[in-house]
This record gives sequence, C-alpha cells and structure tokens, in this order.
Amino acid sequence: MLDIRDRILRSWLLFASRNRRVLLLDFVLLAFAVYIGYALRLSLLISPAFRGDLAIAALLFPLCVTFLLWLCGIYRVHWPQASVEEYAKLTRSYLYGSTLFLCANFFVDAFMMPRSSLAIALLSGIVFLGAARASWRLVELSGAKQHTQHRETKKALIIGAGEAGAFIARDLLRRHSELSPLGFIDDDPQKRDKIIAGLPVLGNDESLEEVARRYGAKVALIAIPSASGANMRKYLDTLSHLGVEVRVLPSLHELAGGRVELASMRSVELQDLLRRDAIVLDEAGIGSVVTGKRILVTGAGGSIGSELCTQIARHMPAEILMLGHGEQSIYNVLQNFAERGIDVPRRSVIADIADTATMERIFRENEPDVVFHAAAHKHVPLMEENPREALRVNSFGTWTLATLAGSCGVERFVMISTDKAVHPSSVMGATKRIAERLLRTAQASYPDTAYMTVRFGNVLGSRGSVVPLFERQIAQGGPVTVTHPDMTRYFMLIPEAVSLVLQAASMGNGGELFVLDMGEPVRITEMAETLIRLHGREPHQDIEIVYTGIRPGEKLFEELFYDPDHVDRTRHEKIFLSRLDEEPTPLAETAKRILTSGMQPEAIRAAIFKLAKE
Repeated sequence: MLDIRDRILRSWLLFASRNRRVLLLDFVLLAFAVYIGYALRLSLLISPAFRGDLAIAALLFPLCVTFLLWLCGIYRVHWPQASVEEYAKLTRSYLYGSTLFLCANFFVDAFMMPRSSLAIALLSGIVFLGAARASWRLVELSGAKQHTQHRETKKALIIGAGEAGAFIARDLLRRHSELSPLGFIDDDPQKRDKIIAGLPVLGNDESLEEVARRYGAKVALIAIPSASGANMRKYLDTLSHLGVEVRVLPSLHELAGGRVELASMRSVELQDLLRRDAIVLDEAGIGSVVTGKRILVTGAGGSIGSELCTQIARHMPAEILMLGHGEQSIYNVLQNFAERGIDVPRRSVIADIADTATMERIFRENEPDVVFHAAAHKHVPLMEENPREALRVNSFGTWTLATLAGSCGVERFVMISTDKAVHPSSVMGATKRIAERLLRTAQASYPDTAYMTVRFGNVLGSRGSVVPLFERQIAQGGPVTVTHPDMTRYFMLIPEAVSLVLQAASMGNGGELFVLDMGEPVRITEMAETLIRLHGREPHQDIEIVYTGIRPGEKLFEELFYDPDHVDRTRHEKIFLSRLDEEPTPLAETAKRILTSGMQPEAIRAAIFKLAKE
C-alpha cells in the first residue's frame, strides 16, 4: 500500500516538473473555473441560452491567463520548492491575465459574461492555480518526511528564528537531510511559543541548555549571520560540554548576498568567535577615492593585499594593478576573481618594490591614481636573521614607492603598518617604524599627494598567522606550542581590517597616521585552547599545550600607540588618529648607506634600531 502511495506522489511531482503539462493543467483548471462561475450563477446544467457564451469564455479566459503566466516566466518555476516570492509572482501574473480577459469581456461583442459568474470565475481561477501548486509542495514535504522516518537522523535545534533561521528550517523540511529539526531558540519575546516555518519556538538563550537536554539535541545550527563573537562564544560554551555539535551560518560579509540554505552551514571556526558588530561604512566616501580610478595595490598576493583587491573591485575602479613579488600568489588572486565572477579591468605586475628602475617604469607606464601599499616582510623571527632584507623592502621599498607616487602625481598613497612599529623590539617592527617616518618626509616633499598610514595588529587567517600552525599541530595529535603563557596579541578579521583601511583612505587629507580599533587583546593560550575544543578535543587532556619561550624580537604584548594621550577620535568610531608632533627627518639616505655598506647582520640590526628612534 505504501509503495502504491509513493508511486502516486512521485508521479504528481514528476508532473509538476514538466512545464507543458503544468500549462495544460492550468488551462483545464481555468476553464473549469469559468464553468463553476456559470454553474453557481445558473445551475449545474447550463441552459442552452448561455452555452455559447460559456464556450467562448472557457476558451478565452484560460488563453488570456496562461499567455500572461508564460510571458512572466511562471512556467519556469519549480513549484515543489517554490517560496512566497514565487506565489506572489503567480498572483501578479494572474491579475495581468485577468485584466486582459476583463478587457475582452467588456469590449468584444461576441459574448458577455454575467458579472456574478465573472467574479466567481476570477476567484476560483487563482484558488485552483494556487491549490495545484501548493499540493506539489505538500507532496514534496510529505515525501521528505517519509524518507526521514526510515533513516537515522540527528535532532537539530535552530538558534535564531529570523529570516535566515526560517530559510534553514524550510530547507531542512524539504530535503532528505540527516538532520531532523526540533524547533527554534530565539530571544525575541514576540516569538515565544509561536510557530515559524512549521516549527515551534522552544525557548530563548537562557533556556538553551535546558531545551537541548530535554529534547536530546545532537546538533545546533546558529542561523544568525550578524551574531557577534561574544554570542558565538556563549553558544559554544553552553553546548560543547553537552556533546552538541555546533554549526554556524557564515557572517553577512561571507554570504555577500548569496542564498541562505542548509549547505551554507559549516563548523564553527575561530574567526566566528572573534566577530564584532557589523561595521557601518561611508560607501560614498570610499567610492570617491576608488570608483573610476586606476588603483595600484602592492603585496596584492598577500592576505591584506588580496582582500584589498576584492573590496576595491566592488567600487568599480577603472583598473586594478595587482603588484606582487611572488607569481603564484598573484595567480591565486586572479583565479579567485575568475571563480567568483569579479569582472573589473585588472593587470598583474610581478616586481620587487625596492627595484627603483622597475618601479619607475611601472609608475610611468600605468599612471596610478591611488596606491595601497601592503607589500612587506612580516615574519618576525625570519627578519631577525635577515635584517638587511627587512630594511631593503620594508623601509627603502616604501621610500621608493612614496617618492615615485609624489613625482608621478598620485592622488593618495596609503601604507599598511603594524602595531609592532610601536616601541619596536623586532627588526620587522623597526623597519615598519622607519617606513612610517619616511612617509612623513615624503608628505613634506610632495604636498600635492596625500600620504597616510593605517596601523593595526594581527589579522586572523593571514599566511603568517599562528592559527594555521595550531591547526596542523592539533591534526597531528599535538602538542600545541605557545611561546609564553601570558603572550597576548590584538587580532582582527581580514575583511574588517581592509574595510577600515578603505574607510581611513577616504578620510585622510595627507600626513595622518590612523590606528584601527582592535578590540581587546587575546591571550594566545586561550586561543589555542579554543581551537582544540573546536576540534572536539579537550585541552591539556587530549591535546597538550607546551610553552617554548619567547622568540627573538617578540614582546609579551603589543601596543597600538606611542602615547595614548596623543590620540584623537575620527568621525568613524573604529578609526583613531594618532597626533604626530615629530618633524620629518631625512632617513632615506641613511637607510641607503646602510644597505650598501656591506655591514654584518648584527651591525645592520643595531643601525636599524637607531634609525627607528632618531
């Protein structure tokens, strides 16, 4: 009996997938609606006096409506998975077709349909069309439930009963998923005890643990794209010790207008726990800097540079010049653009920023309007061993770019700096501090170009980040190595940092040193412990944490400002302005002499720190 019923359901769904059959069914249903209109007005057996008009109306009404439905694309909709938007479109198209028929009824002398019959036919028509399509949806859901009943599933709670949560719930109910939805958790008191997308709201955040225990939830789906890192950590702390698997919907930035569905859900990652409130940007201000301009991005293959290219592309520049030293990294950015369908004029440039002759040729040939300078050597221990290369690229390379920008009439030059430039203890930090000071000199020499620096701390997910190392160590079963139990660092998500760099670029007039709000510093040990838990293991039990000692050039904690009393707020709450009282000094010639002196690494290192403090 079940097999026969299943065949009938499948056949009805198959009918719904064939557009010609749907059109034929609509024609029959609309003709029947006309008959119902006459039958309820007169009698079931239509008198001969009205049969001619009935025949004309039963032909003309379906023709008018199905023609407009076809014209509006209704027969391209897959109705077993249709949403409210498709039904709204069906209603609008039906109204257009009905209007066409009404015009024919009043202006064609061949027939005249009684008004009461007309009203009944119009109402019956949309009811019949909607009911037929709703039945396909119900059959689809019924089939999905039958399929689910015959397989092992995991009970799932959906955290967040907003639009995203409702989409996820409907997706779960219509698919043959391994998840069986229990209901929602939502803090909105207006939704308490309500039914949303066919599922009940079972409680709020305070009752999350109790609800999970009572209903035996095995999976929690966090369907709140705008959820902050603090909320993510709260959900994870509440559910992880219950053995509940936590999955999350990506942030609004990651979704970027994409469809919200079950396939979008993924395991919680460290970046989710560091989310902050969505940043409000002055898009018009950013557009005034980027739109229609030729933009040069140095270090375009790196973490910051590649994200700069991506976000700049949204503002429709005239062209993006992607400059990098490594061909593979630039190739990866170009491939990423192609895969994501980012279609803006772009050109790849493989070159060394400290190569003066090559850089001059690039500037003269391409005439960039704006330069975003993200190229730098950033690995602290490696630069301790290679101080000359750090000075050559981070400092002298910056000076080369800055002077060319001024002499070639570049409008804006924006350099990415680091918190390690504040009271530097490493060669990398010292060379970036020298670069900051060189930009002040360039501003004095070329006042028509607006030079500015944007300083921030570590970004999560960069190639030099500690997180990939921790991930590899956890995958190998440990131990996870941390340099010191009290080591702290500022962390920021790459998209957030780049958004604020673009915002700062639109705010500067020249000579500014902007500092981004990095939030609260994070203990590296706590980060390691969180990563271990995200992998379903217990720190210090399943995975050991070993302290290896501070490496050369490292500090226990980083600073964002030389003097917190010399910091002003800007019109953006997450961007600060560091007041610079020092006068520009001629550091470039000294740096050049050091590079060409043939000095030993230790002597170069000492000279770098002296130059950074002059």
